[in-house]
Amino acid sequence: MNNIKHRRNKKILTAVNVALLLAIYVAVFVAEQVLPQTSMLFVVLKKGSIYALIAVSMNLLNGFTGLFSLGQAGFMLIGAYVYGIFTIPEEFRQSVYQYFDGGVIHFTVPVVIALVMAGAAAAIFAALIGLPVLRLKSDYLAIATLGFAEILRALFQWKIIGPVTNGSNLLRKFPNFNDFNIKGADGKVAVYLSTLIPFIVAGICILLIVLLIRSSYGRAFRAIRDDEIAAEAMGVNLFKHKQLAFVISSFFAGVGGALLAMYQMAIQANAFTSAMTYEILLIVVIGGLGSVTGSCLGSFLFIAASEWWLRGLDGGTFLGINAPGIFRAGFRKVVFAVIIMLVVLFYRKGIMGDSEFSAKRIAERFRRIFMKRKSKIEVVENE
Repeated sequence: MNNIKHRRNKKILTAVNVALLLAIYVAVFVAEQVLPQTSMLFVVLKKGSIYALIAVSMNLLNGFTGLFSLGQAGFMLIGAYVYGIFTIPEEFRQSVYQYFDGGVIHFTVPVVIALVMAGAAAAIFAALIGLPVLRLKSDYLAIATLGFAEILRALFQWKIIGPVTNGSNLLRKFPNFNDFNIKGADGKVAVYLSTLIPFIVAGICILLIVLLIRSSYGRAFRAIRDDEIAAEAMGVNLFKHKQLAFVISSFFAGVGGALLAMYQMAIQANAFTSAMTYEILLIVVIGGLGSVTGSCLGSFLFIAASEWWLRGLDGGTFLGINAPGIFRAGFRKVVFAVIIMLVVLFYRKGIMGDSEFSAKRIAERFRRIFMKRKSKIEVVENE
């Protein structure tokens, strides 16, 4: 009887979680049709969804498997370039590769296939460099992966491979999110989809990561994180599972890099610096190591604060705060750093810790509030 009741409650909670997710997607779609396209809200939603995917992929490695890697920007770079190279229309290749006689690639692939190719290329590179670096641990692994990302950034600007990567010049003219808007007969946009598309792609990828985490492989990842010796004693192949986590994380980082290229409408290797990796790591820490929903919430909060809410500080005044002349150009970063310090002080395990935001968590929260109020009422009545 208890098992039947448990299954029924689990189905109800799953249905509520699905309903909440669908409500978010419907809200994004409606907002895109109603609000002006110049609204900063859409910048936060687009970039936040992309960073959410990359942060969850990094959390899979750092939070769930316990591998401290800092090569995320390098895998994003690979994904962005693979997407751009294989989706630039033939008629634009001569103008894009103007210093390299149109480049060596003279065909295009559909966007969906290009996204998969972007992830696959990043995964292949991860598998190759994983053979030596995954035998390292802790800070040594972080330094090795960070060095790989920096070498890759310099390599992609190398003139010798310019016919493929366009050297230090921009890659552009490839499909972006605005190309998915549905236009009417008069040529004007009838239905906006430029914000919903990254939400859908990121949502599908994050769902796949969640399914992996809940599988036997995910349990093996967590066992390695908690105690490598105990995991190995229980029959877990350490190197195999570490490499699997590294490759899968890199695959989704590559897809995230392709989405970022679509958002920025241009690609240049100089943009994929180590600072980008630190931003993703900061999001993971703020959201909570070992929490998927924490990474998602942290991504949107980070982008909203850095790109929208605190943007006015660089102008000198925001919410009654006046910046001195010497701080005006970077006062936003100063305030943002103070906010991050406060978050870390009061939420040492991140906003979500290692737990997830779900219908069950909301129900338990309301139940605790209800029980607390009920106990207070009973105490008053007894008195």
